[in-house]
Amino acid sequence: MATNQQLPSKEQTLFRHVVQSYESKQYKKGIKSADQILKKHPNHGETQAMKALIMSSQNKSEEAFELCKVALKNAMKSQVCWHVYGLLYRGQRNYEEALKAYRFALRLDPDSSQIQRDLAMLQVQMRDYAGYVQTRRTILQARPSSRQNWTALAIGLQLSGDLEGAEDVLHRFEETLREPPNRKDIEHAEAVLYQNTIIAERGDYERALEHVNSVLKAALDKTAVMEMQAEYLLKLDRKEDAVKAYTKLLKRNAERRDYYDGLEKASSLDRSKSEDHEKLGQLYHGWAEQSQRSDAPRRIPLDFKSGGAFREHADKYLRRMFKKGVPSTFANMKQLYADQAKKETICELVESYLSDGGAEKHESETNGPTNGSNPSKNSKMDPATTWQLSVNYFLAQHYDYHLSRNLSKARKYIDRAIELNPSKTDYTYHMTRARIHKHAGNVVEASKAMNEAREMDLKDRYINTKCAKYQLRNHQNTDAVNTMGLFTRKEAVGGPLGDLVDMQCVWFITEDGESYLRQNDLALALKRFKTVYDIFVAWEEDQFDFHSFSLRKGMIRTYVDMIRWEDRLREHPFFTRAALSAIRIYCLLFDRPALVEGGAKPNGSSAENAAEKKKAAKKAKKDAEKAEAEKKLALAKKANPKAADEEETAKKEDKDPMGLELLKSTGEKPLEEAMKYLTPLLELSPNNIEGQIAGFEVFIRRRKYLPALKCLLATRRLAPDHPQAHYQSLRFRRALEEDKTPLDPHVSAVIQENFISQIADPEKSLETLNEEFLFAHWHSARHVQAGVRLLELLHPELEPAKGKATNHLQQTVGEKGTTIEDAVEGLRVLRELEGSREGRVEYLRIARERWPEASVLRDL
Repeated sequence: MATNQQLPSKEQTLFRHVVQSYESKQYKKGIKSADQILKKHPNHGETQAMKALIMSSQNKSEEAFELCKVALKNAMKSQVCWHVYGLLYRGQRNYEEALKAYRFALRLDPDSSQIQRDLAMLQVQMRDYAGYVQTRRTILQARPSSRQNWTALAIGLQLSGDLEGAEDVLHRFEETLREPPNRKDIEHAEAVLYQNTIIAERGDYERALEHVNSVLKAALDKTAVMEMQAEYLLKLDRKEDAVKAYTKLLKRNAERRDYYDGLEKASSLDRSKSEDHEKLGQLYHGWAEQSQRSDAPRRIPLDFKSGGAFREHADKYLRRMFKKGVPSTFANMKQLYADQAKKETICELVESYLSDGGAEKHESETNGPTNGSNPSKNSKMDPATTWQLSVNYFLAQHYDYHLSRNLSKARKYIDRAIELNPSKTDYTYHMTRARIHKHAGNVVEASKAMNEAREMDLKDRYINTKCAKYQLRNHQNTDAVNTMGLFTRKEAVGGPLGDLVDMQCVWFITEDGESYLRQNDLALALKRFKTVYDIFVAWEEDQFDFHSFSLRKGMIRTYVDMIRWEDRLREHPFFTRAALSAIRIYCLLFDRPALVEGGAKPNGSSAENAAEKKKAAKKAKKDAEKAEAEKKLALAKKANPKAADEEETAKKEDKDPMGLELLKSTGEKPLEEAMKYLTPLLELSPNNIEGQIAGFEVFIRRRKYLPALKCLLATRRLAPDHPQAHYQSLRFRRALEEDKTPLDPHVSAVIQENFISQIADPEKSLETLNEEFLFAHWHSARHVQAGVRLLELLHPELEPAKGKATNHLQQTVGEKGTTIEDAVEGLRVLRELEGSREGRVEYLRIARERWPEASVLRDL
């Protein structure tokens, strides 16, 4: 076995330069120094390992691994080589192999603090809390004088569930202090509050209260301490003291709803009890009297008041807001629309204001100072115009809202509001007009109106992003990228889209992918959803920096919150949206493998699609080349020493701008790829019915009957009447009947107990059950669509069945409860049926008669 060579003094100095160059990210310089050493000592393993590490940072992973393996052969007993080997695996997210390498390196050098710290970071990243605690104990024993080591051990014990041990560690460190820390020591102040949270997590609120009272005066985060104090008093049922505590908090922030909730509980008042409503009203009235500016104490009583009391208070509140000209009044009130009586009362009151100048009634409510949202203070509008503008704007939003929708009235009121508004740069009302067009299904006019609103204030990023979103809904993908490009870095590689990906702009990438999916461009849609997936992986990887940073800065409570947030990262709505859409694409690729070839669109002309893709690819390549040239020019102008390194670390040009290579590579095993998206959905969001439906679709195709049954049962539990519950139940039974492979006895017993005996009806055929379902739900478009899909599944080759399915779908368009979204979904079902074009044309004719403005009803 080869051993590590001892370098001469000159080369040792060069080796230190290699390490320093790596740490300072001067990779070119580091490679040059390593080559100088290897020229004289070609088999020096540690130099080879460091060169491999630098190459890995230059995105040369394969060459780095090869070189590091050579280094290990030359210096098998070098902890540096094994440490680097672990770092390379960590960079590839192969944590298991990285862990093995770290442990081997630690055996060779048990006292290496750097390896121990890296090992600890990897263990907490993998959520190996038992191993993390063990490693942290070793580090603490080596350096007991550092607070960070004590705190890190406490964190490991807390996260592993040993709260008593965590508190004991923190207490023992306090005992080791010879002198009390400085009162301005942020790290100490944070550690004290962290200790208090551990005591509270143990459920010992009495001791937690005593502890927080003892540190109240010395605490730097006064608000956090006061919140803890109030919470503990409430949980200990010391209500008088809790009332005082929440009162102090409200004097600091009179708009925080959590404080009012705590005050209500401390005052033994319950909103659900009508006998407490008068006392609650008095409580909020008292707080409202203390400040003319406060909104929360005036708005909250509307949540629990009812009948005449609600009408009177709503009248007073609305008049106050309309006189001040607050644009967000409807956004503040729409939560009340869940109550039908309150919704009707609000509508009656506001419509009655149309003929009311808002003059003298409740004048005392508006005598105080107003905020900057008052148009009458910031413009030349007189009070009467302010009143009329506010009322019309509220009614426009009221009739646009889904619980009170009447788009013709909404359009009338927003046109009136725009007419009354003298400002030519206030885009607020034009945004609402665009939203009304969107809800009418007219995405073309909606995009146009939103762009007009954007042009009123070209420096506003918010309206810019809104406009881009509406353009994506109208399939103006290039226009949307250019719109976003107004606020992106001009020198970014890949142009505006490249910068949006670098900046992890998840909402845009998700919307862009969904737009391409609606256009049946599976390749680009999948590329966008894969980008979203990679961003969430990057967020997970970003924890590494905070494992050490948070300990250095002492922000322990925030760090623990981050760890727990990361554990449920993929509950994020944008990940859910991207995952569900990606799973849909993978299922489609499994059903129709021919789509992978050339990235052909479903139900489209291959020649036309190929021409479109060629044209788009050419444009994307041209844009990328232009952006790259601009970046090089900008770097040349800077003329600083770091320019070369910046150019080296810049992201490479996207070699697959249209996503065709991704489609081909993932299309080989689409269901395995789908599982990457599905697994976190089912683990973290078990109550997401769309996730359970998607899970069934994947598992039934993989012939994994027990997981498919689990998803089916979850769907039926969450929404027994969901249309997919029927569709998937019958589909599951059909799959069992068609699969001639004998089932495992255990699997068969579970299916018999949970499905056949409870859900399936063996006495009736699938056709009969489906006909009964269609008859029972003929008025619901979504249920009929589910029944039609099953009809196609049972009789895929029969033209009469397709004609019958088309007739069923056509009938749903005229139903009162059918929405534009239902009609669009019906059109998608028709396309999937691949029936007669005449049937689809007739469906569109009926739909367009009902929704003449709906541009979404287009036969793509």
